[in-house]
This record gives sequence, structure tokens and C-alpha cells, in this order.
Amino acid sequence: MIFGLFRRNPLEEQIGRLHEALVAQSRLPAFFLPPYGAADTFEGRFEILTLNAGLLLRRLSLAPDPAPALAQDLSNAVFSRFDDALREIGISDVGVPKKMKKLAGAFMGRGAAYEEAFAQGEAALAAALARNVLGGAGDGAALAAYYLRARAALDAAPVETFLRGEAPFPAP
Repeated sequence: MIFGLFRRNPLEEQIGRLHEALVAQSRLPAFFLPPYGAADTFEGRFEILTLNAGLLLRRLSLAPDPAPALAQDLSNAVFSRFDDALREIGISDVGVPKKMKKLAGAFMGRGAAYEEAFAQGEAALAAALARNVLGGAGDGAALAAYYLRARAALDAAPVETFLRGEAPFPAP
């Protein structure tokens, strides 16, 4: 039945709202000023979005159904917007898949690195964030403190919050 291919995702509205909340949080000017100091460039914005997306996707993936499906759909939305952004900045149709592969590797690698660093303590987390978000030039202590606050706030939120399309990130 071909009409089954055009069914609307029942979580589409929530995914859209979660994505908007994620992007709004990641675009806050505070992340690009001291004490955080991320570069206000495509790469810097990618790093902040990756940081916040990793926290949100981790929380959703650990929650009961349907939150893991919401996490996957949100991840798909994030990468769809990455694709759009690459095209908007002038990357050619031939270059987009190569760039997307690099972005996906970086995105997944950052999430794993931050989880591993989190397990080792705040100093290790600050070092990992300084290396990735600040390009090794700067102190990641403020980013690590934000990471810990954001992780705690997201972990404390009931699943219903996310199912309404809300992402309770703290202020940076």
C-alpha cells in the first residue's frame, strides 16, 4: 500500500519544538563570550550545538519509550539541518556528503569523548571541552560547569517534558 509511505510521524511536532529549543539554546550569545569563549563561526556553533544535542540525545535515549524514538528522530532533524546549512554556505552538492560524513564522525566522537571524560571527573571533562569546543586554546572549566548543570537539569526532567517538545536547558 503506497499510501502508508506518506504517514505523518506522530511525534513530528514534538521533534520540531525540541529542535527549536536545542538550536535556541545553542545560539545563546553567552556561549561565544567569556567565560565560555566558543568561536562565533560555523565550527564554533557546531561545537556548541553538538554539546547541547549530545546532552539532550543522551537523556532521551536512556528514557522509556517513546523517548528513544524521539531521540532518533531528533538526531535525524539535526543532521538534516546540518545538510541544509552546508548547502546555504555554498558547499557543492558533490561536497556535501563528504562534509556530512566528517560532521557525523565529529558529532558522534564528541558525545563519546564527553561521556568518557564525565566518568573521569570535572577536570577531564574541562580538558575535553577545551580541546574540542575551544580548539585547545582556552580553559574549559566554565563549559564543564555548564555541562554538569545541563546534564543534571535534563536528567531531572520527567519524560513528559520532552514529549511536549520542551528541553529544560539551564542558562549558560
